[in-house]
Amino acid sequence: MGNLLEVNNLSISFTQYVQGLNRHDSKVISDLTIDINESEIVAVLGSSGSGKSLLAHSILGILPYNANVTGELKYKGAVLDQGLKERLRGKEICLIPQSVNYLDPLMKVSEQAIGECKDETEHKEKKLRQREIFSKYGLDESVDDLYPFELSGGMARKVLLSTALIGDPDLLIADEPTPGLDAKSVEETIQDIRNLKEHGKGVLLITHEIDVALKTADRIAIFYSGYVIEINDVENFKDADNVLHPYTKALINALPRNGFKLTEGVQPLGEVTGCPYYENCPICLDKCENNIPELEEHDGVMIRCFNFKGANDGA
Repeated sequence: MGNLLEVNNLSISFTQYVQGLNRHDSKVISDLTIDINESEIVAVLGSSGSGKSLLAHSILGILPYNANVTGELKYKGAVLDQGLKERLRGKEICLIPQSVNYLDPLMKVSEQAIGECKDETEHKEKKLRQREIFSKYGLDESVDDLYPFELSGGMARKVLLSTALIGDPDLLIADEPTPGLDAKSVEETIQDIRNLKEHGKGVLLITHEIDVALKTADRIAIFYSGYVIEINDVENFKDADNVLHPYTKALINALPRNGFKLTEGVQPLGEVTGCPYYENCPICLDKCENNIPELEEHDGVMIRCFNFKGANDGA
């Protein structure tokens, strides 16, 4: 199983000018590290508005001009610079966006899925591919001539997914694919994403819905206050005793089926000088206040915590 995507120590901040010419750099992602293999679904799970979608925009090379980016991205072993991002975008790497607003309200959905073509021959080839993909996801020929406003929520998601698959990409990024859907459409969306894995695709699933991550992903990366703090196999998320980070444990214990045990505290909004979970952590150490632990491997789990061997080394 080959490695598709590597994201190493990604940080993203934005330059803003306030009160005239006073420059302010606002950091949203501080240190994000993940990898995705062929035939694998990796979920990045974090709260709404935490900046998870910026990961997708960074991979695709569509961040705004005032973004400052550090870290390294690789695709199939090659450094993913802006030039390569633009060459692969919409071909080998495709986005399944979260909103029907990504569709042109004045264009029929079949033509949007087909996209621009250099000649009539290419248009015919893409039309056959479009109809094949639409049929695969239960969209009959009558859907081709519909405009986005005529689609149900579930149909719109399938159109967005089908559009991403027209070019037969190897890596798909599903950015919040389920909010606003009814239960049946959520289950269909989960199954559609799982089917991509069965066809050898790698999928990056960005979501704030833990149940969607649990039902869909093979591995889950917990995103907290700009940092990935744990990456673990989905099987281990069924029981708080099988995950390592205290925040991950608290997250699982807060689920209704586990008694809805809530803990006090909120995620810090600004930059922190130490561990991002320090103020809420029940097992924090003195060093946690002013030192940020690295994301390190511990018994097959990636963990950012000084309480585990390896994270303490050299601190």
